[in-house]
Amino acid sequence: MGRWIIIILGLIPGVWSGTWGVTYENQCALRGTSVDLKCKYGYTLGNLITWVGWFKAQQVSNKLTQVPLSQLPSPPNHFKYIGDYRGNCNLRINNVQPLDQGAYYFNFAATLGSWTSDTYAFLSVRELTTVVEPSVAREGDAVRLTCKSGCPETRKINWFKDGRLVQRSQFQASREDAGSYFCAIQGEETVRSASVALSVHYAPTDVTLSVSPSRDVVRGSMVTLTCSGRANPPVARSGYRLYKDATYVSSGQSHVISDVQPRHRGRYHCQAWNNISRSGSNLINSLAVYLDVWYQPMNVSVSVSPEHIVEGSGVNLTCISDANPAADNYTWYKRTEPTGSHSLVHVGSGQVLSLPSMEASHNGLYVCYVRNNLGEGNSTEVVLAMAAGQHGSQSLPILAGVGLLLIAALVAVLLLFWRKQRSEVDKKTHLVSRLHGGTSNPEEPTETVYSNIHVPPSSPPPVFDPYSSPASRGKNTPKSSEAEIIYTTVTVKPRDRSAAQHKNSRSKGREDGGSVIYASVVKSSR
Repeated sequence: MGRWIIIILGLIPGVWSGTWGVTYENQCALRGTSVDLKCKYGYTLGNLITWVGWFKAQQVSNKLTQVPLSQLPSPPNHFKYIGDYRGNCNLRINNVQPLDQGAYYFNFAATLGSWTSDTYAFLSVRELTTVVEPSVAREGDAVRLTCKSGCPETRKINWFKDGRLVQRSQFQASREDAGSYFCAIQGEETVRSASVALSVHYAPTDVTLSVSPSRDVVRGSMVTLTCSGRANPPVARSGYRLYKDATYVSSGQSHVISDVQPRHRGRYHCQAWNNISRSGSNLINSLAVYLDVWYQPMNVSVSVSPEHIVEGSGVNLTCISDANPAADNYTWYKRTEPTGSHSLVHVGSGQVLSLPSMEASHNGLYVCYVRNNLGEGNSTEVVLAMAAGQHGSQSLPILAGVGLLLIAALVAVLLLFWRKQRSEVDKKTHLVSRLHGGTSNPEEPTETVYSNIHVPPSSPPPVFDPYSSPASRGKNTPKSSEAEIIYTTVTVKPRDRSAAQHKNSRSKGREDGGSVIYASVVKSSR
């Protein structure tokens, strides 16, 4: 029986097969994967293996010590011996973590001895790393995804974006490609890299302008205009601009009109900018929004046509107002008592008040009241009156009177001039006569100038006589007058040049300007 046992033991691998020892293979494992530490051991002939065990080098009291795996803090089945008692000492480590990295030792005991290793298998733990190049791209830029493991073993991987499988690792960036990317071992998706973000910059898009309230904006209320849009990087506050009818209004994302007036009506649009161009432009416009302001009638006025009104002519009074919505009710009133009272009589309705035939009873003050669904407004009072000279022009007598006054003024000026000249001439003549004892020659030649002024017939206005009695003023006022002719004669008498030659030298300076001017005015009436 003993011989058969020896024969059987001799046929078992590792038994009586050589020297004592253990051989290892270093391993590199990715975090989250399972790895087998490859190991073989041997012993001399005649031994039976009675115990095997794995240890890990740990720092204990500043000394590197082999600690049994069973004493390490780890989840169940984290370490599993998959070797045997005949020379195979492989160790499997499940769900490898960074703490598992280190030196591992295999020891064993047999019937005729034991073995404690001083060599080890080293386990390197690495992680998948995702590289996105570039991590910040503009639309249209080329992007490349790279997965790095740090272990020499090549494994098939898959790419994911925001948890969804993607088929491409190289592409042209678009805004839809922005997100978080990671790589994972194919078939072991729990073994994955950390996520890396791809940011895609693009010019503003979907730029819109909103108005609050969006409708029924009434004069005097408050309105907020807000510009928004999608962009990366986001549009800064200073990157928004507001325009009204293509005219710059303000910058900023919001614009508040605290007291809306009709002048604020118009087409508004906003412009967004973030330093990224699109189609050659980096200023992106929104669609235009029309801001409509509602208000009751204002600036009500009345126009009269024609301007000069005569009896029997047709007259139109038109009421004009500024209102939104447009005025839908016009009412006309005429004042029957002096201004300041409230005696108004309704005389018509509609935007135009027509008087087919003007009469004296139509003269007076007219006012127009205008209404829409927001309120009422009224015009100032307009005077409607017939022209004073509708039966014949009374302007000619007035003009004739003015003409006569001008003529009389001219005659008075001439008389004053004549008197002054005559006085000076008389003084000079008297002085010369006293010096030389001579007299003027009545036969000397004269130069006579005749000036005739003719006033055509006219109908002068009534003449006011301050000395007549009030009762007789109306009786003595002529209704018409005949034409008047005024004759004015100016006579110039030159001095005697021959007599002047015999004058004493002392009197030469006193003889200048020895002309005589005679003026006579003759007025005749018919």
